[in-house]
Amino acid sequence: MAILIGNLMNRAKVLSILLREKLVVIIRLTDPEDADAIVTALIAGGVKAIEITSNTPGYAKKISQLRADHPDLLIGAGTITSEALADEAVTAGAQFLVTPNTCSQTVKRAHQLDVPVVMGAMTPTDVVQASNAGADIIKLFPSGELGPAYLKSLAHGPFLHTPFFPVGSVDEHNIRQWMDAGACGVGVGGRLATPVTNPAEADALTQKAAGIIADLKHYPTFKVTS
Repeated sequence: MAILIGNLMNRAKVLSILLREKLVVIIRLTDPEDADAIVTALIAGGVKAIEITSNTPGYAKKISQLRADHPDLLIGAGTITSEALADEAVTAGAQFLVTPNTCSQTVKRAHQLDVPVVMGAMTPTDVVQASNAGADIIKLFPSGELGPAYLKSLAHGPFLHTPFFPVGSVDEHNIRQWMDAGACGVGVGGRLATPVTNPAEADALTQKAAGIIADLKHYPTFKVTS
């Protein structure tokens, strides 16, 4: 059974860290025990925020364990598609929630629990619905199918003051393209969440994470307006 861990930081504080760091590493695994070595290597590279997806077996237990092991790491829950999952994730200690879809009920529940939501949206209609629901960050998904030019038409057009994190096919080779297109941060999955089985692989993951973070430091932090 998951154990409730004190959140310690409120929604506004967590959101400020996400926007400042500009990187959430998405960990989706078949064996949750692989997460420990991945997280250790990511932290060594400077990563400050990760999410464990709800379709990782035993994700809630893993979130609780990682919160206890790494109190300075921001840990969220991804693939949150219902209020029940939101409750389960926050009870386990998740400090933010990430969804693949646009759902006002999930935002409402998350804000009742004082945690921010990175909400999935694909079309302009989705973006408006997510923003109207109070989503804290818009997760442009699946961004790999859309491309930086699509984001630019949104972020430099009707949604100038909307924080976008593209997710999907984002890696160290195209991060600057996404940021130049108007992203305020990115979600990176497979390229930074591959199981590591030896010190050389761990070091390679650490260096890859550090390189991405160095690229992101060239960009300003999105300022939330009331």
